Parts: sequence; C-alpha cells; structure tokens
Amino acid sequence: MLCCRTIANTLFPCRFLETCLQVLSQCNSKILEEGACVHSIMIKVGLQHDLYLSNNLLSFYAKCFGVGPARHFFDEMPHKDVVSWTTLLSAHTRHGYHSEALQLFDMMLGSGQCPNEFTLSSALKSCSALGEFEFGAQIHASVVKLGLELNPVLGTTLIDLYTKCDGTVEPHKLLTFVTDGDVVSWTTMISSLVETSKWSEALQVYVKMIEAGVYPNGFTFVKLLGVSSFLGLGMGCGKILHAQLIRFGVEMNLVLKTAIVDMYAKCRRMEDAIKVSNQTPECDVYLWTTIISGFIQNFQIREAVNAFLDMRLSRTQPNNFTYASLLNASSSILSLELGEQFHSLVIMVGLEDDIFVGNALVDMYMKCSQTPANGVEAFRGINSPNVISWTSLIAGFAEHGLEEESFQLFGEMQAAGVQPNSFTLSAILGACSKMKSVFQTMKIHGHIIKTKTDVDIAVGNALVDAYAGGGKTDEAWSVIHKMNHRDLITYTSLAAKLNQRGDHEMALKVIAHMCNDDVKMDEFSLASFLSAAASLGTMETGKQLHCYSVKSGFEICNSFSNSLVHLYSKCGSMHDAYRAFKDIHEPDTVSWNGLISGLASNGHIFDALSAFDDMRLAGVKPDSFTFLSLMFACSQGSLLNQGLDYFYSMEKTYDITPKLDHYVCLIDLLGRGGRLEEAMGVIETMPFMPDSVIYKTLLNACKLHGNVLLGEDMARRCLELDPCDPAVYWLLASLYDNARLSDFGDKTRKLMRERGLRRSSRHCWMEVRGRIHVFSASEKIDKGEIHEKLEYFITELKNRGYPYQENEDKLYHPEQLALAFGVLTAPTMAPIRINKNSAICSHCHSFIMHLTEFVDREIIVRDRKRFHFFKEGQCSCKGHPLKC
Repeated sequence: MLCCRTIANTLFPCRFLETCLQVLSQCNSKILEEGACVHSIMIKVGLQHDLYLSNNLLSFYAKCFGVGPARHFFDEMPHKDVVSWTTLLSAHTRHGYHSEALQLFDMMLGSGQCPNEFTLSSALKSCSALGEFEFGAQIHASVVKLGLELNPVLGTTLIDLYTKCDGTVEPHKLLTFVTDGDVVSWTTMISSLVETSKWSEALQVYVKMIEAGVYPNGFTFVKLLGVSSFLGLGMGCGKILHAQLIRFGVEMNLVLKTAIVDMYAKCRRMEDAIKVSNQTPECDVYLWTTIISGFIQNFQIREAVNAFLDMRLSRTQPNNFTYASLLNASSSILSLELGEQFHSLVIMVGLEDDIFVGNALVDMYMKCSQTPANGVEAFRGINSPNVISWTSLIAGFAEHGLEEESFQLFGEMQAAGVQPNSFTLSAILGACSKMKSVFQTMKIHGHIIKTKTDVDIAVGNALVDAYAGGGKTDEAWSVIHKMNHRDLITYTSLAAKLNQRGDHEMALKVIAHMCNDDVKMDEFSLASFLSAAASLGTMETGKQLHCYSVKSGFEICNSFSNSLVHLYSKCGSMHDAYRAFKDIHEPDTVSWNGLISGLASNGHIFDALSAFDDMRLAGVKPDSFTFLSLMFACSQGSLLNQGLDYFYSMEKTYDITPKLDHYVCLIDLLGRGGRLEEAMGVIETMPFMPDSVIYKTLLNACKLHGNVLLGEDMARRCLELDPCDPAVYWLLASLYDNARLSDFGDKTRKLMRERGLRRSSRHCWMEVRGRIHVFSASEKIDKGEIHEKLEYFITELKNRGYPYQENEDKLYHPEQLALAFGVLTAPTMAPIRINKNSAICSHCHSFIMHLTEFVDREIIVRDRKRFHFFKEGQCSCKGHPLKC
C-alpha cells in the first residue's frame, strides 16, 4: 500500500494535509483505488471538516468507484459548496445518469448554492442527452441572469443543446452564444447535427464554416466523413472531403485515417480504403476492425478473413467488435463452419461473456443452424440480454417457422423488463405476416400505439405487410394513411401481398398512391406490378410499365426481364414475350421457365418442348417448375408418352423429386389419354396423401371418357374430404349427362341446391383504353348497345344456319357480353382480349368460333387453363378444350 506508507512516513503534522492531497491527486490521475485509505485516516485525525480535502476525496470517489459511492460520501459531507455539487453533478453527467444529474441540479438550487459555469455546463449536457429542451431553456435563462452568456464553455454547450433539441433555429446563428466562432464552436454544431442524423444541415454548416474563414480540424472531418454514406451522396462527397483535409493540411492521425477508411468502405471502394490505410505505418485495433468490417459490408468475406489473419500477425489483439463483425460475416454467407471457428477463438480469448459478441453468436447460430437450439444456448450464455439479444432470438425462431414460439419469447422479453425496439417489432410482425394471424397483428399494433413507436417507418411497413398478409387490406391502407412518411418498401410490400391473395386490380391501384407520394418505382416494385398486370391480362397497363422501365434503365435486370416474359405470355402475345426473352443477356432457370410455360399456355406445344432442349444446350439446369410446364404442354397437346418420359426423367436424370402438383399433372395426362385404371394406380401408390384436386382431376377424365363407376368413386372420395365442394357435384352431374343418365344428373344438381351450394361466380374482364371492365354470368342485358349487338350476332348466326341455344331470360354468358362490348369499344385493328376465371364452355366456344367467320376480328380468350385464339372460324385449340 504505497499511499499508506507515504502518509505514515510523514514527519511533520503541518504537512499531513498536503500529503493527503498529493496521494489523492496521484490515485485520481492513475485511477488507483488505494486512495480510499485517505478517507479513514482523514476521519481519525479530524480533517473531515476540511472542505478542500473533502472535495478532492469526492472527486476521487466519483472517478475511481463511480457515482454510487461518490453520492454516499457527498451525503455524509458536513459542508458543501458549489465545487462539491458540481463535482457530483458532473460525475452523473459523465457516466450517463442524466435524469439524476438534473435532479441534483434542482437540489443544489434549493439548497441556496449559486451554480458556476461548470455546473451549468454539466446540467446543459444532460438536457441535450435527454432532449429536455424546456429545462435547458430555463438553464439558459439562468446563464443570462448570471451574466455568463458569453462564457466559451457555456457557449459551446448551448450550441450543442439548441442544435440537438430545437430544429427551428438555424445552426450557424447559434454562434452568437460565443464571442468568437472558433473551430471548436463550429465543430460542436456539426457534431451535434451528425449525432441527431441531420446530415444535410451538418454539411450546410460546414460550408458556412469555410465561408466564415474558419478552417476545420481533424475532428471536424472525422464527424463529416460519415455523412456522405448516410445521405446517399456516394463517392463524390467523400472524395471532396478527403481532398479538402489534404488541402487544409490537417495532420493524418489514426482516428482520422480510420474515418477515411470507413468512408471508402461504405462507398464500396475497398481498394481506396486499403490505399489510405497504408499511407502511414500506424495501425490499431480500431483501424483493423474497420478494414475487416469494410470487406464484410462489400461481401468480400475471404478478404475479411485474410485481413483478420494479417491483424493477428501484426500482433494487434482483436477486440469484441472485431469478433462480432466476423461472426456477422459468417451469418451473411450462412457458413456454420466458419462461425464455429470464430466461436472457438472467442472462447480462447475469453470474450464469450461480452454482450456484442454474444448477440452476434445468437444471430449466427439462428441463421446458420438447421435448428434454433445452438442459438438458444448462445442466448443463455449472455449474462444480461439486451434488446438486440432478444430480437435476434425472436427473429431466428420466426425464420425457422416457429412463429408461436417467437410470440412466446416476445412476451418473455417484456416480462424481463426489456422494451422492444423497432427491429423487434418488425421481426414479430413478420411472424404475424407468415402466420396470417390478424389477432396477433392487432395485439402488436395495440402495443405499438401505446408505446408511440408507430412513428417509425420500419414498424409502419411491417404493420402494412402483416395486415395485408392476413387479408385485411382496409386495415393495411389505414396504417398507410396514418404514417408520417411512406417509402418504396411500404408500397412494394403491399403490392406483393395483394398479388399473393389474387387482388391484382388493387395491386395496380397502388401505383397511383406511389405517384401521389412521389415514390419512384424500382425493379422489384415494377416486377410486382407486372405480375399483377400479367395475372389480369391487361396488355395496355403492362406496356406502359414496360415503357417506364426502359426510361428508368431497369430492362437490364433479370428479375424485371423475366416479369416481362411472363406478362406478354399471359396476355397472349408470344411474339413480344419471345422478344423480351431474347433481350436477356444470360437467361436463368426462371427466364426459361417463363418462356416454356408461356409457349405451352398459348398453344405452341412443340415450340415449348423445343425451348426445353435449347435450355439444356445452354447449360441451364431445369427445376421442378420446368417439368410441370412440360407435362402441362404434353397434356394440352395429347403427347401422352412424351409427358410420361418427362415425369420419370425428373428423379432419374435430374435428381428432382416430383411434388404433388406433378402427380396432378400426371393424372391429367393419363386421364386425357384414356388410361384411367393406370391413373388410379398412380393415386394408390404415390408418396402423398391424395387431395381433392387429384380426385377431381380423375373425375374430370371419367367425364370425358364416360366411365361412370370410377367417376362415382372419385366423387365419393372428394366429398369425404370436402362435402361442401360445389365443383364435385357439377362434375358428377356432367358425367351423368354425358353418359345419357340425365335423371341422375338432375338429382345431383337438385341435391346441390338443397345443400345451398353454388358454383363459384363466373365472370370475364377485359381492358379497354386503360380501364378494366368486368362482366358477370348473372348480368341481365335487355337494352342498350351491348344488347343490340348481341341480338345482331345471334340473328346473323341463325341466318347462316348455325345452331344457337335461345336464352329467353336474356342471361347471357359473360364471354358473350365481353365480346359484344369489345367489338363496340376496342380499336378496329386491335385484337379483342377477354380474360375468364373459369374454363370456356362449349356453347361460348362454338359461338365465338362461328362469329369470326363473318366478323373480321381476332378474338383472344384466356381461360383458367390456356389461351384460345379465334380467327376466321378457327380456334388454336382445334376443339381440344371441348373435352374438358
């Protein structure tokens, strides 16, 4: 005990006080806890009333033991002056106990003590940290009252307060708080603006600083260099700042060099970052960690690992942030093996208890492991899990499909006293979206409103996604309207969810809302809108989106080009679809699938099979969807044997396990070919439990070939699975009708009516001059141009000797209504495009085919299975769908 020996060896009592002060000064400067021995000796010799010694001892306690022991000593002091209060208050501010610091300030004023500039400065710093502008303004009034408004210490603190807490004052005008706006004052403003994410204002203040003739220092540039990446200004702004610090002759130190390296790394210029790091030999753990993090941000994981190895060779010890970055790198490439290697190093250096490393471990194991068990173990290894720890765990369970467990963890997190942040809420809302749980979404929404976190745009976007995913479109729109700000993610997420639930018309209406908010579409949102246009078959809207994409330069993106192929295929324009495909520089599997599927649905069967051969020659590996399209093509083209070859080659040649959809297509293929018993054998032996789609597919085949017994068996099995499926009754009734058993057909339809079952509504729609017009099967037309046009067509057909089933109630089929409307409104030379939500009936097929013998128009009908191109009395299906 050095200090005890020093005091014990003091020969003269008059020098005892001076010796105590020297010991305290030495222990204070070196943070040596032995200085506490002065306290006991001070009491023994009766020096506890010496205010100067007590204040020094208070400062020692605050620095070496923290605010708790310091506050305890302060409360025991018999006398206190402004220095005592200021020492304790400053300690609280320095250690982040800002609320307690302001309470002490109130207590000080209540005790009658008059604060000095240092007391006021500490109190103002706490106001800035807490955002307590009103309290800070009161302290400012005290500053003016005491005549300290031009004090340089207080002036800088006031600049910090107003910059952070009052957006109404222009920052450069705050220089009136100091007698001379020096580099410290200007840099304080810039620093405060950067810390509060006011990036543009920070750069504006920097420009005014230069105009005022005040030259920046290294700390000014350290604060500014990060601004360019946040503003999205990229390399331009960063390079200008780098050039100016060289021009102003700012000395390159480690902190400044690290900031420049970080700027280049965030701008994806790692070559420049490394060049700057090599300009001077000095290097520490922070610079190495910045370089490693830069490589990781630029997805150069191998280079990041090599930099880590070089760091260790340079004998620089990695810290917790270094290991956390490397674990995050393992997460980004989903490499469990690499993550486990870094975990072993973490254990070797004894950092497994560090909160940053622990959080990175939880995230890595949750993302890279097949099960969440390792992530849970890593979480349990954290002594005091924070909000990031809990968020990683909750998000991990949701990603593993364990949404119920993630809800339970969310409750445990709150019970543990940890309040969720915007990332936590976004993660748990993502679980709600996956589960389509509106109840859970509403619960989380209530919590969000209560905690006022709905102002966060990420939370708002997650709410929109969760409500839209649960089918609550009105609630999703309500959230959007209440959001202070909406971005691209808001609308892209909504459009994607609307597409998923089949509300394609509403998805296209999202575009107008984006335009109103001045939100520009990107390639991902465009792909969603193109998908909606494709599903609706709206060629005009699709072409407008195509034009927008060309103007915006998105046509080079594969995802967008694939959407174009899909759009034109779904609109029945294979010429445009093929041209879009040819424009793709390197077609991938999705590109080829879009082409093959489009050719098959448009009736170009042999072209579809030829495209598959081209796909193989190009070296692109097919997937399960490829074979689904090929089997569909063979089914539509009555190519039974070739379709079977494709099915059996999936697993044998391409190592692709057939899914239930492939078996449905196989049953359809065999059924159309009349091999009903073989199809039944497939159902009995396939590795899946048959569903109603399988049975209905074979029932439809029995209807085509008149196999009543097998058809009745399929209908029975269907009704066992779903007794309320009206399609089964309708197929069974049609089976009886085709087999000349009309009595049974009538009884089946009567039974269907008695049970209150109705077929899903049949309707058609078409796009004319950018507007979608819908026609219902139950729509009665008794006057107007559409009725007159239909009557003219029917009369003409009868005059030409074609059979037509008279409809006394004038309840026309929706195809007929759409056709008459199209002839009246569509441009003369343009084809009439009709979209239908069900298969075209034989009556309408015959009606349209005969009509094109005397109406010189191409009529394109897209039903739920394929396209029908009618022209000059012929159809591209050659009568094949009439067997459906």
